[in-house]
Amino acid sequence: MSAVIQDLNELPDDDFRMHVRQWIEANYPPEIRNPPKRLHYKDTKPWYQMLSRKGWLCPGWPKQFGGMDLSPGKQLIFMEEKERHGCARSNDMGITMLGPLLIRYGTKEQQDFYLPKILTGEHIWCQGYSEPNAGSDLASLRTEAVLDGDEWVVNGQKIWTSMAMDANWIFLLVRTDKQAKKQDGISFLLVPMDSPGITVRPIRNIDMGDEFCETFFDEVRVPKDNLVGEINKGWTMAKNLLGFERIGSGSPRQSAYALSRLRLLAERMGVSDEEWFQDRYTRLRLDLEDHKSLYNEFVARVYRGEALGPDVSMLKINQTELYQRITETMLEVAGEHGGWFGELDGNRELNPAGLFIQSRPSTIYAGSNEIQRNILAKNVLELP
Repeated sequence: MSAVIQDLNELPDDDFRMHVRQWIEANYPPEIRNPPKRLHYKDTKPWYQMLSRKGWLCPGWPKQFGGMDLSPGKQLIFMEEKERHGCARSNDMGITMLGPLLIRYGTKEQQDFYLPKILTGEHIWCQGYSEPNAGSDLASLRTEAVLDGDEWVVNGQKIWTSMAMDANWIFLLVRTDKQAKKQDGISFLLVPMDSPGITVRPIRNIDMGDEFCETFFDEVRVPKDNLVGEINKGWTMAKNLLGFERIGSGSPRQSAYALSRLRLLAERMGVSDEEWFQDRYTRLRLDLEDHKSLYNEFVARVYRGEALGPDVSMLKINQTELYQRITETMLEVAGEHGGWFGELDGNRELNPAGLFIQSRPSTIYAGSNEIQRNILAKNVLELP
């Protein structure tokens, strides 16, 4: 295989997979392989920068914006190979969410300023969507932005702001018209995290992690030009961005990783050849293969530039509930070891309680599965 490949899309899938696998195995920092919980940017920065230098940070972005412009199938392979090796999740809000939105809705000036800084890691982004009493019912948000001359003045609170302590920018949904229908009075704003008036407080999780934060805005002044798209039209963009998020939360990577750990755990506990386990494992594996096929269909739509419809909610429901079924089986296999949060036998690949805890909120974040089912019922099945 040539050392320099001009277009990875031209490689046969098997050759592409081996090309990616060999590079990851040769370059991924071993000290952050298979982390038991979400890592901070200081830990993942070397890997982020390595992907950036290689030109592999943004698989789905068009090449004109610094992306890999991979076909849907190859994006899936790329993701599978990172998961297979146990690569940690990077601070990826700019890569998977804001970048695609700016490519679609941003001005050329916004694209030229923000996208290169995502690629270099100069800008690390977090998401300002959910609020107390406005989580899955996001359109009820109350954080407001009032135009004062050439600046927006922002007041309010966001919650569950993942990795906000590591970010230097946040993209916000803000209310800019209190009189309009709640979905029609919302705008999309880009805010530096070092702006006076912003306070970030970490929220300690049940596993003693600090991935989530609450973020407060007190008379925060933001340049007028930091608005993306039209004023009061942020909800339309947000729905599309939630589509990108549900592509991410519907990705098979969590379930694929958990299933591989389940197999290792069964071997450790001596039940891998027992009939009950073989039956359960095979059902879960078939469910995962079905989900990969569904996921690939939605990725193909994104690649073709098509808007994601409400049926994308199927991905999030399917993936997160499969993830939970797999981790529940892990606890059953682990027996008395299932109550231990640490690594089993000092092996970072065996942490059944940790994975189980991580799977619990997956059906809640990115819009709870109850809300996703309501979306499908109303907008796809057209039920009353």
